[in-house]
Amino acid sequence: MQYGFHYDGTRCTGCKTCMLACKDYHNLPDDVAFRQVYEYGAGSWVRDGNSAWKTDCFAYYVSNACCHCDDPACMRVCPTGAMHKDADTGLVSVDVRRCIGCGYCALSCPYRAPSLDRRAGHSVKCDGCKDRVARGGKPICVEACPLRALDFGDIEQLRSDFGDVAAIAPLPDSSATRPNIVITPPAAACADVAGDGAVLNRCEIV
Repeated sequence: MQYGFHYDGTRCTGCKTCMLACKDYHNLPDDVAFRQVYEYGAGSWVRDGNSAWKTDCFAYYVSNACCHCDDPACMRVCPTGAMHKDADTGLVSVDVRRCIGCGYCALSCPYRAPSLDRRAGHSVKCDGCKDRVARGGKPICVEACPLRALDFGDIEQLRSDFGDVAAIAPLPDSSATRPNIVITPPAAACADVAGDGAVLNRCEIV
């Protein structure tokens, strides 16, 4: 089985409960987060010939963590094999006993999933809460979401239930690593047809 996440952008309000629940559960320092919540948007106001103001502004949120990809960039560059993919669950995690803290994984991942924890001396990342999953539970971010915008399970079942969209801005093209994520795009996502949006909360991204 390959586990993966479903993110429902029509339900997310950007509250960041998922992000904070993860930080609390894993006891992460201030400068490390396994899940990020991006606010993405663009637009402007213009005055028409009748002096009326019109806007084409849009904004939406994207909650994202490690996508436990089929072809993980972090594994490709890891010189020691510390970054590995579980054969039974497909979850990607770090063997801290083998990690030398080189940081190549953090530099290579297009999702910014791994981080180098210099105090611990090794890389850290979302492991899908593998211990909770092994006990029959779900990742803490999924269970904490008050709007049920996140789900987790067999990726084939998630794709059957929710479709196969795996990338919306500002996430990277899914063809690079084949992420195991399914996204229900928010209505505003289709507004960025010109691709001129930007992450609006960069100061909040860890």
